[in-house]
Amino acid sequence: MSRAFADNLDRLAGRIDGFTRAVGRVVALLGFATVLICFATVYFRYALGIGFTWMQELYTWTHVLLIMLGSAYTLLRGGFVRVDMLYARASRRTQAWVDLFGALFFTMPFLFMVGWYGWPFFLSSFRMGERSQYEDGLSGLYALKATLMVFAALVALQAISSICRNMAIVLGGGRGEQGAA
Repeated sequence: MSRAFADNLDRLAGRIDGFTRAVGRVVALLGFATVLICFATVYFRYALGIGFTWMQELYTWTHVLLIMLGSAYTLLRGGFVRVDMLYARASRRTQAWVDLFGALFFTMPFLFMVGWYGWPFFLSSFRMGERSQYEDGLSGLYALKATLMVFAALVALQAISSICRNMAIVLGGGRGEQGAA
């Protein structure tokens, strides 16, 4: 394969990475929101003696959204656990082969299964109009369950970026600039 093809793969990976960084910056605000909502919930309950179920559920929802929507950014930044004893000493090309293998044979099948089993889970919830089990809780629980598919799509997109970038490196091209913020 030509160096031009490798460079095109690298450029595609760069575009996907840019999208993932943009999503990551927006999703990071959910961390701040989660802390504020949790603080307000505790303050209302213990300082004022007022409890709101919807508020307790809201900080759980924002935390779930932070994790599900921020996972692609975490993948981009290399934030997931990795056993680096041998990997760290390997050449960049060997690392690319390892990352390529992992993305193709572990990450992508896992995401396929999340989407495959998550869709009926969401659809069933949507069809029944599932809501909180508490009267004053949040409605639209199906929206939270829909984040399973969004998670799978965002992480799959970032895995495709990883596949492109590592293919470019294996083919002798590419800059290998993964995760630069």
